[in-house]
Amino acid sequence: MKIYTKTGDSGSTGLVGGSRIEKGSPRITAIGEVDELNAALGVVRVAAGGADLAAPIAKIQNLLFELGAELATPLDSKFKNEGINQAAVDFLEKSIDLQNESLPQLRNFILPGGSELAARLHLARCICRRSERAVLALHKQEQQRDVTLIFLNRLSDWLFVAARTANRLEGVEDINWMHPEN
Repeated sequence: MKIYTKTGDSGSTGLVGGSRIEKGSPRITAIGEVDELNAALGVVRVAAGGADLAAPIAKIQNLLFELGAELATPLDSKFKNEGINQAAVDFLEKSIDLQNESLPQLRNFILPGGSELAARLHLARCICRRSERAVLALHKQEQQRDVTLIFLNRLSDWLFVAARTANRLEGVEDINWMHPEN
């Protein structure tokens, strides 16, 4: 299988169904942001090793791949890629609730960091927020399914809680934000 096709040399790329679109379009920007998030989670997963967070991260990576396929499928396409559904949102919410049971109550804003794994999860959370903004920008031009928007919003919450969980698992305290004048 050839990796290079030369069909994108002119600045366009193919979508599911065969139509072509400019690489600088909001749709391709959203796909690229989701792909970057998935790659960041790949780095997180390597850092997690066999820890408790590795399995849910693997599931989330597969869901993000589904989201990328959905974004690459125009709404008027005869093909349907709708792998993100309410079950994916429910998975994130149940995981958040389960993790929160083992975490101390949050009484302060916290800074990204603590353990290396937590820091990587916080970085992935920021990339997730950027992905969400890109999908929302696409949504303003071409309506996207509500569940995909909800999924990305919930995923950033999951990444925040997972960063706190990583710190707990490694015996590292979250870093409380302190006003610079204190």
